[in-house]
Amino acid sequence: MIEKALKGSPGYYIWLAFLGSLIGLGLFTYTFQMKHGLAITGMSRDVSWGFYIAQFTYLVGVAASAVMLVLPAYFHHYKKFKKMIIFGEFMAIGAVLMCMLFIMADLGQPQRALNVLLHPTPNSVMFYDMIVLVGYLILNAVIGWVTLEAERHDVDPPSWVKPLIYLSIIWAFSIHTVTAFLYAGIPGRHYWLTAIMGARFLASAFCSGPAILLLLLFTVQKFTKLTLAKEAVQTLTKIITYAMCINVFFFLLEVFTAFYSGIPGHAHPIAYMFAGHNGHVDWITPWMWAGAIMAIMSLALLIPPHIRDNQNVLPYALMLLVAASWIDKGLGLIIAGFTPNVFEKVTVYAPTVPELLISLGIFAVGALVVSILWKVALSVKEERGTL
Repeated sequence: MIEKALKGSPGYYIWLAFLGSLIGLGLFTYTFQMKHGLAITGMSRDVSWGFYIAQFTYLVGVAASAVMLVLPAYFHHYKKFKKMIIFGEFMAIGAVLMCMLFIMADLGQPQRALNVLLHPTPNSVMFYDMIVLVGYLILNAVIGWVTLEAERHDVDPPSWVKPLIYLSIIWAFSIHTVTAFLYAGIPGRHYWLTAIMGARFLASAFCSGPAILLLLLFTVQKFTKLTLAKEAVQTLTKIITYAMCINVFFFLLEVFTAFYSGIPGHAHPIAYMFAGHNGHVDWITPWMWAGAIMAIMSLALLIPPHIRDNQNVLPYALMLLVAASWIDKGLGLIIAGFTPNVFEKVTVYAPTVPELLISLGIFAVGALVVSILWKVALSVKEERGTL
C-alpha cells in the first residue's frame, strides 16, 4: 500500500517538500547542538527541562487520544467512529515518533539514548516510559496497517488483531500515566508533587488530542472527498467538552489546595505563573493569562449544544482549546515545576531560537509521517468507496 503515498496532486508534493525543508533546517541547527551541547538552549542548572520536554509531555497526550475513538468503537460498538479510527491511530504514530525525537534532542547527544538500552535501570520511571512508548508505537503501526489492508481487500481483519486492539486501549492510558509519574515522582518539585497529576494528564490528553484530530480532519475534508458523519463529530465533540471541563476542574483543585493550605511550596509556583514571585514578573505571566482566557472561551463555545454543533464555530472553539491546553501542559507545567527554586529564587527560562528551530524540524517529521500515512489511508478508502 505504501506506493499510494507516492501518487498525489502537485499540492501534495509541495507540502511534502515544504516539510522536508523544515526538517533540513532543524537538522542543520541540531549540528550546532551536537557541537556545543545544550548550552545553545535556554536551559540552566535551575531549569534543566525546557521546550523539548514540554513538547514531549504534550505529544504523549496527543498519542494517547486515539483511545477516545477505539474505546467507544470496540467496547460500545459505536460504529460511527469506524471511519476516523485509522486516522487517529496513524496520528498517534506521528505523535510517538515526535515524543522520541524530543527526548533525543533533550539528551544533547543522541548516543546517550543507548544508555537506556545498554544499562537498563528498572527502578527508573524513564525506563518504563521508553518501554510504553515503543510498545504503543508498535501496537498502532501493526493495528493500523493490518486493519487498513483488510479494508483494502474488503475482508474482516484477522482475529489476532482484536486482542492487540484491546491491549492498545490499556496501553494508551499507561503511556500518559507513566509520563505523569516522571513528574509526580520528584519530591523536590512541589508543583508536580500531587496525586492527581496522572488524572490531570489524562483529562488534558482526552480533550486536546481529539481536538487536534478533528481540526486535521476538517482541513483534509476541504481538500479531499472525505466526509465526516455529523453524528460522529458531535459525539466526539461532547467527549472533548467533558474532558476539558474535567481538565479545568482538576487545575482548580490544585489552586484551592495550594492556597487554602497555605503551603508555600505549592502556592508559589502558581502565583509565579499568574502574578510573578516577589515582584519578579516575566514573559510566562501573559502567556498563562492568555491560556486561562482561551480555556474559558473554549468552554463557553463548547458547553452550549447549539453553539457546539455549529460547524462554523466549532473549529475556532477547538483551536482555543488546543492553544489553552498547550500553554498549560507545555511550558506552564515545566516552568512552574522549576520556579521558584529551592532557595526561593527565580531563574528565568525562555526557549532560544536554536531550540525552536530544532523543535520545528521535529514537528515537521511528525507532520511528514502523518501526511504520508493519511495519504495511504485516504487512497485506500477512496478506492473502496468508503470516504
